Amino acid sequence: MAGKRTLTYFVSDVHLGLDYMDPEGREARFVAFLRSLPADRTEALYMLGDIWDFWYEYRDVVPKGYVRVFAALMDLMDAGVRVYFFPGNHDVWAYSYFEEMGMVKLEQPEYVRIADSWFCLGHGDGLGPVSGTYRFLRWIYHNRFLQCLFSMLHPWIAFRFGKNWSRNNRVSRGDEYFFRGKDEPLYKFASEYEKTRPVDYFIFGHYHTDAKIRTPEGADLYVLKDWMKDSPYLYFDGISISGGSFQNSEK
Repeated sequence: MAGKRTLTYFVSDVHLGLDYMDPEGREARFVAFLRSLPADRTEALYMLGDIWDFWYEYRDVVPKGYVRVFAALMDLMDAGVRVYFFPGNHDVWAYSYFEEMGMVKLEQPEYVRIADSWFCLGHGDGLGPVSGTYRFLRWIYHNRFLQCLFSMLHPWIAFRFGKNWSRNNRVSRGDEYFFRGKDEPLYKFASEYEKTRPVDYFIFGHYHTDAKIRTPEGADLYVLKDWMKDSPYLYFDGISISGGSFQNSEK
């Protein structure tokens, strides 16, 4: 008899396809993680953005590869697990392909009740009082006219430009980011957001570091680290949140 579905998983910033720090191994770890989820006890999986390092869909063309990732996600959905995804700043150009496979696209900040707790979820980019420069970049990424112009490039050019730009950006930034706690725009966003409705947990990614901090109203704000070196995730069992780093036991 199948067990009761009480588990909800959260993962972010896998950056599949990024040619940096063993991309093949990172994809294999993510596939093994997906295969490890107890499908009979898992209610949902939330992918909080930047699962792909560069994803751009044309009307009839999508990036090649990731067959094992999609197969693992399809198997979860076929087993009754709901799979949600947020576009991050690297995979913002996901238009309909994932939804055609059965995933549900969400836009941040998403306010959702899981069991008896309230969650605010998203990728985390652009939330709070961020700089005008970054807001302008987000506007460029989300502008439909500019997206249509970019789609006029041949995929061979577009994908190579996007992947090279992303890799150079990753290398120039380095591997570590120091989360500044109450000085972070994300913390300030959470502090204002919880004034409008009850929140038990905020969960985001984007910052490429892990963090946990209590908000003024008593919610727990979690930031998930990327998958460059580790395989971090969080899960909620209906009562509390726990976290870990997936250890792939497959040889």
